[in-house]
Amino acid sequence: MGVMIDRRHRELTDEEINKIAGTYHAFRGEGGKYEDIAGFCKAVNTEEIKKQGYILTPGRYVGTKETEEDDELFEEKMKRLTAELSKQMAEEKRLNEEIKIQLAKIGLNLE
Repeated sequence: MGVMIDRRHRELTDEEINKIAGTYHAFRGEGGKYEDIAGFCKAVNTEEIKKQGYILTPGRYVGTKETEEDDELFEEKMKRLTAELSKQMAEEKRLNEEIKIQLAKIGLNLE
C-alpha cells in the first residue's frame, strides 16, 4: 500500500488509511465484520505466534495476496509476448520516422 515519496517515507492515500482503520475497528468489534485478507491482515492466537518462535514479522502470518492461476503454457506465453513486443517495436520505429519527417518540415533535422 502507499507510494514511496523518498527512500524512507511511504505515503498512504485517504482510501488506504480508511481501509486500515476500518479493518482495525472491525477487528475490535467496533463496526463492520472482520475477516482475514491474504497479504493484508490476519488475526492469530498466541499458540500460532509461539509456533513461529514469537517472531512478529507480519509476513509470517499474513502471507501473500492470492494471485490468479495462469493457465497459459510458458512457451505459448513467451511466443505471444515476443510477437507483441515485435509489433510494438515496429510501431516505435514507424513513429520515430514520422517524428523526424515532421521536425524536418519545420527545419529541425535529427540526423
